[in-house]
Amino acid sequence: MSASENRPIVWSVAGSDSGGGAGLQADLRAFDAFHTHGCTAVAAITAQNSVAVTRVEPVSAELLDAQLAALAGDLPPRAIKTGLLGSVENVRTLARHVDALRERGPVALVVDPVLRSTTGAAFADEALVAAYREWLLPRATLLTPNQAEAAALLGGAVLSPRDAADVLHRSCGAAVAVTGGDAGGTESADWIVTRHASGALRLPRIDTPHHHGSGCTFAALAAAALAHGFVAAEALVLAKMGTAEALRRGDAAGQGAGPVRAAAGFAQRLENLPHLDLPGGAAAPCGFAPLADPALGLYAVVDSADWVFRLLELGVRTLQLRVKSPDAAGLSEDIRRCVEASRAAGAQFFVNDHWRLAIEHGAYGVHLGQEDLATADLAAIRDAGLRLGVSTHSYWEVCRAWALRPSYLACGPIHATASKDMPWIPQGEGNLAYWSRLLPVPVVGIAGMNEARVREAARCGAASAAVITAITQAPDPAAAVHSLSAAFAEGREQAPRPAPAWARPTLAPSAGSRAA
Repeated sequence: MSASENRPIVWSVAGSDSGGGAGLQADLRAFDAFHTHGCTAVAAITAQNSVAVTRVEPVSAELLDAQLAALAGDLPPRAIKTGLLGSVENVRTLARHVDALRERGPVALVVDPVLRSTTGAAFADEALVAAYREWLLPRATLLTPNQAEAAALLGGAVLSPRDAADVLHRSCGAAVAVTGGDAGGTESADWIVTRHASGALRLPRIDTPHHHGSGCTFAALAAAALAHGFVAAEALVLAKMGTAEALRRGDAAGQGAGPVRAAAGFAQRLENLPHLDLPGGAAAPCGFAPLADPALGLYAVVDSADWVFRLLELGVRTLQLRVKSPDAAGLSEDIRRCVEASRAAGAQFFVNDHWRLAIEHGAYGVHLGQEDLATADLAAIRDAGLRLGVSTHSYWEVCRAWALRPSYLACGPIHATASKDMPWIPQGEGNLAYWSRLLPVPVVGIAGMNEARVREAARCGAASAAVITAITQAPDPAAAVHSLSAAFAEGREQAPRPAPAWARPTLAPSAGSRAA
């Protein structure tokens, strides 16, 4: 869903912060920043300011029930975010309403187990923590505890953030983010475990004393992202970006820590884009050589050396040899010949996947898919001076690739394609424009390209449009190369396509009431 469409509805069931920094007040700021309509059900009332919490009083379960029933009758949510709930009875009441809502359709539940305030006031006893375990964790789509809250949910076991996230995920099946904002150090690392991606989402710590409500904001932004149709892994990236922006905008409101201030536009700032660990926690060498010619133009992806030679003769100067069979007869010799011919023509020649052969024969670069990042020797590729291109399909894949500082990123599939069976929703030109504006490295649009779409890719700001069948299956490949190259050049001269506030979802949430 784009920012121009209707706002999905998200509920916050939490405590009211009389100082305006956290709780329901922070949640509403976050919902608005992410173009959602926020509804509130007050579960507890606090007397607090920026330096202390002086009283906490849960509302009655009957009053909470009445609020939730009123909202359900007119404003049913796509996602619910919890905060301070105040009593065991309130936990049970909320759980019953979640079940009733899910009988009507999917509803994501983000459980932010607010057990203690940042000023030290305790909000939950053991009975309430046990109620979380019994009633909310089995229904949760996403859990967002900090390290102390994770330990409480685990019965007092103090584990590393990574292990705590793993254990919680295995125990209840929900996606988990153990947030690290309160852990100190120069880096803020949130350990995530989801069905699509796991690892640490990392950003340099933002040095500010004004961080009140950052945990509420993170969970609320994740709930808003789920309401917009993002799966949990993407929702957590966007929540990290939005919380970083909120911290940058935090300011004093009293004598203590000031509130963070969530604001629109958070996904359009590169400094908010986190890094994500490589699969398996592999080391991530960064700083690959830049492209000699970042204006890649028409990028031909072909499956044989014969096609490489033919396209070099037709003037194509960016090419990729993609041979998927690991035992392709004569592949080493084919790569050697392609490297030699490309050098003679002054072309940028990339080898897909076969990085050892690319290093051996001195190819210009290597292109890797996400599944290859954990197994390829990235340091060897970098140290050999080869350029690196990486395929991306989603926010978390961009975060993983961006940590490497590659030579270029490929964004796809832009359009539906028959050349490769993939689970991804076509990203469309809006996402291509978004990534081309956000990232400071060349972005290549790939999949489903024809003359009109190549022209539009150039309008999106892409450095290149990767083309396969539009050339190799054309009746006249020479004419196709000419028309496609001309179309890309024409698009460069046209008015740029506007970029959306954020990239749209690229995976459909799984069927079921809590899966994301």
